[in-house]
Amino acid sequence: MQKTTIVRYLIYGLGTIILALGISLTTKAGLGVSPLISVPYSVAEIRHWNFAFLTFLLYVSYVAIEFILKGKKKEWIDLLQIPFSFVFSILLNVFDIAYRTLGVHPETLWLKLVLLFIAIIMVGVGVSMMVAMNLIPNPGDGLAKAVGDALHRNLGFGKNVIDIISVIITCCISFFAAGRLVGIGIGTVAAMICVGRCIALFNHFFRDKMLRAAGLIDPADPKAFTREKS
Repeated sequence: MQKTTIVRYLIYGLGTIILALGISLTTKAGLGVSPLISVPYSVAEIRHWNFAFLTFLLYVSYVAIEFILKGKKKEWIDLLQIPFSFVFSILLNVFDIAYRTLGVHPETLWLKLVLLFIAIIMVGVGVSMMVAMNLIPNPGDGLAKAVGDALHRNLGFGKNVIDIISVIITCCISFFAAGRLVGIGIGTVAAMICVGRCIALFNHFFRDKMLRAAGLIDPADPKAFTREKS
């Protein structure tokens, strides 16, 4: 295996771990989680079920919806998102246990805000690293692209659609099952606004370096970076 291929998988794997760390940390901040995981988080909090397992079920449903939306354009390699989701759920469980063992339960507002800030950065960095390596997409990103394509728009628009639908579903579940909002708060709004900015900032400084290290662009071609970004 070429060195660049190994680097590519290492960057992807590290991005997956950082993303799982960030998502787990948002649940500990207590200010609301990102829209993508708000549905499993609210159900887990209300019913006292396992958050990681519910996230796995959500991701599997995302893959199913993605296949339906793609129709004849679906690729069977996309099914690899299911084992990815399983591994990702294990990571969520491991980090949740680690946070509880370390006593990560902030009491004051400023500590919660600090945790939320760190978590959002982690999520942005993790997503950027994974997407740049162009391997197995996170099911949320895969569905966002499928939705964007189905609506003849881009991935960003598809993600906005999923975020809005997720928040609406979470609000309905919360009010009907608990009589209050669960999982939705300032952290949800911050994630919707800031994660994209964190991705853009990280890409600005590190995307070209990651692509070159992973052998995904030709460093001898001065126009390669421009084409890859476009």
